[in-house]
Order: sequence, then C-alpha cells, then structure tokens
Amino acid sequence: MKKTIKKVCISLLGCFIAMNSFAADYYVHPVKGNDSNDGKSMTTAIQTLKKASQIALKPGDRLLLAAGENHKGTLELVGRNGWLKQPIVLESYAWPDQKSQEPAHIDGKGQANALLIRNCTHLQIRKLHITANGYTGEKGAKDMRCGILITASDKMHTENILVKDVKVSDVFYENPGYIRDPKEVRSANGTEPYGFGIRLIAGTYPTQINNVRIEDCLVENVEHTGIKLTGENSRANITHVVMSGNKVTKSGGPGMQMSNVKYVHVTSNEVSYSGSTDDGRKWGRGSGLWTWSASNVLIEKNRFLYANGPGDSAGIHIDFHCDNIVVQYNFSAHNAGGFFEVLGNTNNCTYRYNISVNDGARVKGENGAFQEGKIFWLSGYQGKASRKPPVNTYFYNNTIYVGKGIESKFAIEKGTEGLLIANNIFCIEGDSKRVNDDQSSWEKPLDKPLERLVFRNNLYLKTGNWPEVIPIQDESPLIGDPDFAGKGGLNIADYIPHNKELVKDKGIEIPFIPGDVFGLVQGLNLDKDMADNTIDGLPDIGAVEVK
Repeated sequence: MKKTIKKVCISLLGCFIAMNSFAADYYVHPVKGNDSNDGKSMTTAIQTLKKASQIALKPGDRLLLAAGENHKGTLELVGRNGWLKQPIVLESYAWPDQKSQEPAHIDGKGQANALLIRNCTHLQIRKLHITANGYTGEKGAKDMRCGILITASDKMHTENILVKDVKVSDVFYENPGYIRDPKEVRSANGTEPYGFGIRLIAGTYPTQINNVRIEDCLVENVEHTGIKLTGENSRANITHVVMSGNKVTKSGGPGMQMSNVKYVHVTSNEVSYSGSTDDGRKWGRGSGLWTWSASNVLIEKNRFLYANGPGDSAGIHIDFHCDNIVVQYNFSAHNAGGFFEVLGNTNNCTYRYNISVNDGARVKGENGAFQEGKIFWLSGYQGKASRKPPVNTYFYNNTIYVGKGIESKFAIEKGTEGLLIANNIFCIEGDSKRVNDDQSSWEKPLDKPLERLVFRNNLYLKTGNWPEVIPIQDESPLIGDPDFAGKGGLNIADYIPHNKELVKDKGIEIPFIPGDVFGLVQGLNLDKDMADNTIDGLPDIGAVEVK
C-alpha cells in the first residue's frame, strides 16, 4: 500500500513538473521586436500589443513588456486562464541595455481601453504605467475610455485577478482644450463620455467577477472616477474585492466608487482631490469614496482628503440601497461635502472610530453649490422612488474637529428608524445649525423625537455644538475642551485629547439599538482604537484612547 501511494505521489509530481515545464515567457519590444517572431526570447521579441493580444497564454506563462519603452495601442487579454499556483503574469521586463528605470508604458490614446481583461482567471498585472489621453482622428469608443477594464460577459466568470504596483494616469476621453458644459456637473454621474482609471464591469447575471485585488497602485489625473466597480443593476455580481495601499489623486469624479457589489474590503488607501477641476475635461464633483446598492463593505484605515464639488463630495458617503457598510479607522479632512452621509433605504451601517477635520465647509448657493456641506446627514433620498430613511444607523467614537470660520450643518430626515450616537467628540469652534436635507423638494426634516434612539455620552466643546433646534438631544452630554495638541493637523496624533479626565473611560459599551437584533457584522464593541491602542475597560470618548 505504501509503495502504491509513493508511486502515485511520484507520478503526480512528475505530471506537475511536466506541466510546469510548458510555461513560457513572451517578450514584447516596440523597437527591437518583430511581429513575425515567436516572442519566446529577447532576440525573437514581438513588436506590437496587437500581436501580444493573440498569444494563447497558458498557466504559468509571462507576457513581458520592455521596460522604459512606449507600447502604443491596446492590449486585450480575453479568455486567458491560469491556475491558482501558476497564474499568467503580465509585467515589465528590463532589457540588458535598458537605461530607463521606468516601467513599460502602455499608451492607449484613442483606444476604448489601454488594457482589457475579459473572462480571464488567475491573472496578475504588475509594474506597468498606463495612460490613455484623448484621441487622434476619430474619438473611437462612444461611452468611455479606461486605463484598465476588467470585465466579464456572456455568463462567464473573471476570477482571481491581481493588479499591483501599476500606475494609471492621464486617462481622458476628450482631447486637451475640451470644456464640459457647466450643467454636466449637476447630473447624477455625468451624461457625457469620460475617462476612468481602473474599472470592473460585470455583465448580465449570472456573469461574475470574483476575487480581485488592486494593491499599491497609483491612479492620478483621470477624467472621472479613479477606481470604479459596477455590477449588474440589483445584482451583487462583483464579489470579494480588496483595494489596499493605493493612492488615488486628482480624479475628476469620485476617487473610488462601487455599485452592486458584495464583500469588498477597502483599506490603507489615500484618496485626495477627488472632484478635481484642474482640467476642463473633468467632471468636477466626487466623494473620496461612495457605495451604492452595496452589501458587506468594510472601509477602514484610509485617508480621504480635499474632495471637491457642488454636491455630494464627502470624504466617504453611503448612498442609497446599501446594507452592512462599516466605515472605521479613517481620517477625513477638508472634504467640501462633509463627513457623515447616509442616504435612503440603508440598513445597519456605521461610522465609528474615525477622525474628521474641517469637513463640510461648502455653502449652498456659493460657487455653484447646490447642496450644503454637512458634518452629519441622514437622508431618505433614494432617487425617483419615494423616500425611505435609513434603518439602524450607528455613529460612535468619532472625533470631529471644525475650526473657526466654518459653520457646521446637521440634517436628519423625518422617519429615520433606529439611531445610535454615542462616545463622539464634537469639537466645533464655530457655529452649528440644522439645515434641510436639500436633495429634493420631498424632504421632511425630523420634527419629533425618534422612538428607537440611543443618544448619550458625547463630548461637545460648547453648548450648541449639536443644534438645539433638532428634536433629539444628548441625554447625558459632556461639555469641555478635549485639548487637542495639533488642531487642524492631518495626523492621528494631533487629535489625542490631553484633557484626560474629560474623556478617559467616559464612554459606554455600545448596545444594540432598541429593536435591532442584528447589530453590525463585525460586532459592536472593538478591541482597538484608531491608533491601534487596546481598549481596556470602558471606551474613552472619541476615536483615540488616552494613555
């Protein structure tokens, strides 16, 4: 029996070695290559991306683009399938006489996509620079231009895709000099063609995109959204996506956005200057990140800075039709639209252990703004459908600092079902006021106390930080100066309270909202604060424990 098992193992090992021996490297050089070559060595490199797109890549194969060179056109990998232990790899490769230290550059100008991944499995994309700035001759694609498009169609699956150490920049549908109609920014997501950085699009269900990781990438200066996930309407057919360690800056629309997705983890990214207007081709409006029709999304340990736009444009906002969205351990600062925004038909969502600095400075009616910036906003807005306010919303252990000269605005819609506000610091140096929701003429501001409410143990710099005209009030407020060392700074350490006696162990264990039997998918009470300190005993007030 042992001999039989040994023979089988040796046989399987031999098969694995044999299969692995078939893996090949294919070389692409736009100057030294020739499309009549087989591409299997540097001396027989092929020349064009069109030819590279035709290679029948197999498990373990590598497609190697010459580093420091400009590869024009589009690279299309369709129906290419690796194995879990032998993925297909696309990356830069330095020739022996390579002088530039830059990665291979794919220039997709005029193409629908610089890099297209469709119906592929077990594929890795590494160390590339991708652009697609406008067009020559005809515009080409009618609706958009993408740096990288990862998609699935015809009831197929795209699975186990890694995008790592890739720079995507200067992606525009239009050519330089084009100026958007000023009315365009008031449309929900833009009505004209735009350029996007990295997009995931899943077609008609049961088409699926699963297990995608976007890591350590730089996306900058794109016409609309930096990284965008779009599943089929009402179907979560994009699942298990991780976006980690990326930097997204100067996107004309949102930095990151996701629709019809499930099980997404967004961690350790920095998103800045979303909604950029530094180029007339850009949309000019966008939150750092927002979710729509999304389920089970964890957004943590990110930085969201300087979001711009006449509407929306918060650091992070939860749009309608979402459930179980957890926003924790994030640093949000100078975002025009505000800090806390949760819209209609949402269930069991939370903001906890975040820091907000000078968010929500936008004033309706100034500089084209059609919405107020808000530090706290609960709305029943869900598009054209009748309003349906959020259900079971948890807001606790956040630290909010707003300096002088900014009026902090609050809006809570009538009909809000279940709300917890506890253990937060509202350090607001200026004035506070209640404003209307301002999404539509249907708005109905909260006009009486909520039946399912937990509102206590929050610290306020002064009376009136929470507007007195709102018909829900803290039942056990704390008043005083937390004494931040670096008010207005952009580091967690700037918001550690030095007034220890005011905050230490003054929080409460977070209970279920009355009538809520579910709570939060990660649990209500955490072991760590925003600075990764252990929470011993009762939690402190705010996002950072005092030692």
